[in-house]
Formats: sequence, C-alpha cells, structure tokens
Amino acid sequence: MSHFSPAEQIGPGERTGRFRLGGDQPVLDADGLSRISAEDAAVALVDEAELPRHVQRRFTIGY
Repeated sequence: MSHFSPAEQIGPGERTGRFRLGGDQPVLDADGLSRISAEDAAVALVDEAELPRHVQRRFTIGY
C-alpha cells in the first residue's frame, strides 16, 4: 500500500500528464507553489495502482 499526499493546491484543471513525483516534501513549481490539477492527480493515483513504485512509502506530485 502506498500513501498519497496531494499537492497543497488541488483543483479542476487540465490533464497534462506532465508532473513530478516527490516523497515526504511537497513538489514545488517555478513560482514556489505546490499545485496539481485533479485530473493529473487522478492519473498519478491510477499509475501507482497499476504499477506500484512507492510501496509502504508516502509520495506526492506537483508541477
């Protein structure tokens, strides 16, 4: 089982498929914000369910 910690700002937006994965610390964009669209968050969760890479570890995503 993985433990998903979403970005600090998550909301409706565009599905880009281009996001970065992180561990215990938030992934920040060029403006210093931890953000992700709900669509990209869903992709990351499905990816993790299909091919677990963070077994018994926390992970996060962001742009």
